[in-house]
Amino acid sequence: MSKQFTIRKMTIDDYDGLYALWMTIKGFGIRSIDDSYIGVERFLKRNPDTSVVAVAEDGAIVGGILCGHDGRRGCLYHVCVRADYRRMGIGKAMVVYCMNALKAEDINKVSLIAFTKNDVGNAFWNCIGWTKREDLNYYDFTLNEENITAFNQ
Repeated sequence: MSKQFTIRKMTIDDYDGLYALWMTIKGFGIRSIDDSYIGVERFLKRNPDTSVVAVAEDGAIVGGILCGHDGRRGCLYHVCVRADYRRMGIGKAMVVYCMNALKAEDINKVSLIAFTKNDVGNAFWNCIGWTKREDLNYYDFTLNEENITAFNQ
């Protein structure tokens, strides 16, 4: 019997289940401030209709994407699906949800970052038709040193 799931808009009420999912994913990076309840709440207030969760029949969060935009370009963050729910179309369905939500807000281009060592994620993005950019370098500048990233083991 196949597992059933529902795709729907993310709300802050999903935070505990989403955070629990993040903690199960090996190599997943969690930022101490940005990924806290307050940080996710701030993100969802700024982008109220674009983030998504996948919910199993038992109510467990089995997938999620934080999705937002700056008025010009959309960005996907923390795209994940629980290991036992992978290869069921959940990831693609969530991406389609986010793309439609961004199109509804007149966003024409979307980007994301995948760690080079994230073989599962990189294979997924290639499989669903995303293009790996070879023409640019990605730079960061840290404004708050207290926003530390910890990686799940």
